[in-house]
Amino acid sequence: MKIRKIAITLIIICILIICIFEIGTLILKKLYPMEYSEYVSKYSKEYNVDEKWIYALIKAESNFDTNSVSQSGAVGLMQLMETTAEEVASDIGIETVNLKEPECNIQIGTKYFTDLIKYYEGNYHLAIVAYNAGIGTVAKWISNGIIKEDGSDIENIPYKETNNYIRKVLKNYRTYQELY
Repeated sequence: MKIRKIAITLIIICILIICIFEIGTLILKKLYPMEYSEYVSKYSKEYNVDEKWIYALIKAESNFDTNSVSQSGAVGLMQLMETTAEEVASDIGIETVNLKEPECNIQIGTKYFTDLIKYYEGNYHLAIVAYNAGIGTVAKWISNGIIKEDGSDIENIPYKETNNYIRKVLKNYRTYQELY
């Protein structure tokens, strides 16, 4: 009789743990959604980048708000500057740029990010830093010895916003990997 009560108690505890884990996962999936998946999937495949990187960037940049505009004037889901967006759009044959339109923003943002990855020869850390601070700033930091060419010392990034930004994007990426 005592063994039976212990067994039932253990079963109930196991069920509760599973339920808590499932609820936690459901909450995390609400906090880390995969919105606009048709566009993220399409352009991640087209430009050969893991779609979880794109979700991580969108989460960090706009938290999936298509109408988001930063203080510096970056617009939309992937927070693109008009001049950067027009340059990238021209390269891929887009004539009309509407950065508040999800497909347009995701296509241009994904292409720009993959261009940065290629520019930095597959170094995602430097590509992410440049996405936020710009290629020129990253070049200056490297030439002044502030950060290494391999991007392994992100803790040395002198701009607090960029320092926090890369950490946020990397955390978002790990979370998307774990959830999906």
